[in-house]
Amino acid sequence: MHYSFWHNLGIDDLAGVKEFLDSKIYQYNNPNFIENDPVCIPHGFSRQQDIEIMGFFAAILAWGQRKTIINKCRELSARMDNAPFDFVMHHRELDLKHLLGFKHRTFNDTDLLYFISFFKYHYSTHASLESAFSSAGDGSSNVESMLNYFRSYFFSLPDFPLRTRKHITAPSQKATCKRLNMFLRWMVRHDDCGVDFGIWKRITPAELMCPCDLHVDRVSRKLKLIQRKQTDWKTVIELTDMLKSFDPLDPVKYDFALFGLGVEEKLHDKLI
Repeated sequence: MHYSFWHNLGIDDLAGVKEFLDSKIYQYNNPNFIENDPVCIPHGFSRQQDIEIMGFFAAILAWGQRKTIINKCRELSARMDNAPFDFVMHHRELDLKHLLGFKHRTFNDTDLLYFISFFKYHYSTHASLESAFSSAGDGSSNVESMLNYFRSYFFSLPDFPLRTRKHITAPSQKATCKRLNMFLRWMVRHDDCGVDFGIWKRITPAELMCPCDLHVDRVSRKLKLIQRKQTDWKTVIELTDMLKSFDPLDPVKYDFALFGLGVEEKLHDKLI
């Protein structure tokens, strides 16, 4: 009889869960994590705008196997001559033909061309993509308001394709906003571990919400960090509030542990 991955972990209270997750953070939050994760894509650049653009694409395309996501992001970067910011700001109509035929899952060249249009519009008047999130229309500083504002701002150009709206979610839709929360983690969190960039300063790590993908959701439920039956924005709030009880200043650092445990459990299940 095979024992499950979670058998006999010896965790019977929240203090034990915290201690267990703290040990896992250090296991996964290090440069070795980068190579096989979509975060490796923005790590291939040094210019802030390139990091932002390719980080955004890597987060939005983070759907499916990580190896495939990374390969598609590298293909996209190559189509922009591996200089995404220069391509966004200085492309001619003829250059856009290099983007035609790009596809990953339900994201296609129609979506891609609009993303390029938005980036050019935004960077024409702003030095960083940070202002697209931190300038929430109601003046609020919480991430929920920022994400709602960002979606409205992102689709403020008059020619946006209706089909593209599914790629940018918001809490107002009750979505978990996993991809955008992951992107914000990359841009905002700062430590000495080398994975997250910490190049944005208007948003603090304490304000971040935990990206809630299938791995994180499954592990969090097994550790009893989530009680809510469905998985939606309220679930993200519930999980993040629990993680804030572990570390109020940097709750989303536990994303490394929860995601890594999910991958580890999946690998374990294949081996037994």
